[in-house]
Amino acid sequence: MRTLEEIKEVRLPQGIVRYRDTGRGEPIVFVHGFMVDGRLWRKVVPLLERDHRCIAPDWPLGSHEVPMNRDADVSPVGVAKIIADFIEALGLENVTLVGNDSGGALSQIAAAEHPKRIGRLVLTNCDAYDNFPPKGFRWLVKAAHIPGFVFDMAQPMRSKAFRNGPMAFGHLAKHGLDQEILESWVRPGISKRGVRRDIGKLLRELKPEHTLSAIQKLKQFHGPSLIAWAPGDRLFPFHYAERLAADLPNARLVQITDSWAFIPEDQPEKLADAIKTFMRETAAA
Repeated sequence: MRTLEEIKEVRLPQGIVRYRDTGRGEPIVFVHGFMVDGRLWRKVVPLLERDHRCIAPDWPLGSHEVPMNRDADVSPVGVAKIIADFIEALGLENVTLVGNDSGGALSQIAAAEHPKRIGRLVLTNCDAYDNFPPKGFRWLVKAAHIPGFVFDMAQPMRSKAFRNGPMAFGHLAKHGLDQEILESWVRPGISKRGVRRDIGKLLRELKPEHTLSAIQKLKQFHGPSLIAWAPGDRLFPFHYAERLAADLPNARLVQITDSWAFIPEDQPEKLADAIKTFMRETAAA
């Protein structure tokens, strides 16, 4: 999933979205979170692509190489629309949408507002209800209104120690992150003004109103849902998983042990097995 020749592009009204597309079968579209890209799923996709078409885009969440158009809506609602437009542009039907971290919130909003082409929903540890963003990162929303803040926020990411610290990625992966990929995730925000513009647009609109509104609409979403959650995660406590499983009409809850928020990094095999089982058992639906 890392070679340049495997990267494709689609031009949407909001701008260009790059993506990786492998395998055959029912489509799975992956939604990563803030300040990472589609390679978050690089350990999961090879375990699923034999029986499923796996599509891992680089969403405009801070690690994308190509900035969105200057007038693009990159709020959570706007990114959810980008997800829906991407799915439509590729002509996909009955999509299984898989979200992690803030990408899980975006997946909820996309399924709530644009459910037509979404057949299943898979949520791993992610923002939900009033936890959007998580408590430790809420200061970013206010700070993003300060001119020049996003540039100032990006520069410390040049430091390996800072990137791996609690103010950045330190509490996301229990078993650590590939340092080469981590460095590449932060590079666009450091070096590209257009990417920083997109980051600011997103941060300023991170509000629990979006996820609270989405869950009310998702109570009418009758497609199968899988809540695959790691207990013990300090950013996304397990009681949010239990609430999601209770509120989504056709949901099942699976615990993924020995992981923090980045389950695709910590436990890709367990996550892939859970998704495979879920899709096989809900194939008739």
